[in-house]
Amino acid sequence: MTDYPRDMTGYGRNPPDPRWPDGARICVQFVVNYEEGGENNILHGDAASEAFLSEIAGAAPWPGARHWNMESIYEYGARAGFWRLWRLFTDRNIPVTVYGVATALMRSPEQVAAMREADWEIASHGLKWIDYRDIPREVEAAHLREAIALHTEVTGLPPLGFYLGRCSMNTRDLVMAQPNFLYSSDSYADDLPYWVRGPAGPHLIIPYTLDANDMRFSTAPGYASGDEFFAYLRDSFDTLYREGEAGAAKMLNIGLHCRLAGRPGRTAALARFLDYVRSHDHVWIARRIDIARHWQANHKPAD
Repeated sequence: MTDYPRDMTGYGRNPPDPRWPDGARICVQFVVNYEEGGENNILHGDAASEAFLSEIAGAAPWPGARHWNMESIYEYGARAGFWRLWRLFTDRNIPVTVYGVATALMRSPEQVAAMREADWEIASHGLKWIDYRDIPREVEAAHLREAIALHTEVTGLPPLGFYLGRCSMNTRDLVMAQPNFLYSSDSYADDLPYWVRGPAGPHLIIPYTLDANDMRFSTAPGYASGDEFFAYLRDSFDTLYREGEAGAAKMLNIGLHCRLAGRPGRTAALARFLDYVRSHDHVWIARRIDIARHWQANHKPAD
């Protein structure tokens, strides 16, 4: 292979100074994934029940059948977990980006109203919370167009950011072909945003995270307690804060799910971390759209 299609160099030995606002040494960004009501379910026209990111160890899809326990775990995220996280962040006036599955948002008008009341960014998390690995390109493209239209209808605004998560090799190209997205996040490749070439010009990638993410409560190896979650987030913050003190500021993403971090014992650990972050000076806590606008204004693409 003479034209290797991956970038293994990135920013190299000397990453750029992101010049975060007010000289911040670190940018911290919280994502609340809203997937409940958009997951695999035969009620939604899917072939089987959901089996991903839940409290049920070793869960497997039930072809052609509803999985009552799985459904109720997802319902908990919408009915209770979301509101616990909403109170936690709004009480501290901490900005949030929501990754909203369009069909989940459609089924949760009260939660969408609360997101808007809090001025949370609602980015697109696709049409349905399903695995697109083997879905034909034309079907995924149709789902993306439908996701944008439905998202706009239920939130009142078109999404400016996108993260699918359970994506295919076609996802990024399809997203870059859409004119409304200022950034996308189906990447875990860096601690800073970066530009890639798209069909309509440069496209901004704001990488996401699978390690500083409450999904590790439902995967092995993963977090067994809130203390482990807090310790990992604290150590991640401390490492990047020290790098920022040395003139190499970075970005820390934290990924949350209503049905996971919204459980009381995990919310307690998250609350300790929020207070830990706020105990430090020179920290910029931002929505992803704020990061995108900052990067576009201060770090123009090379071509």
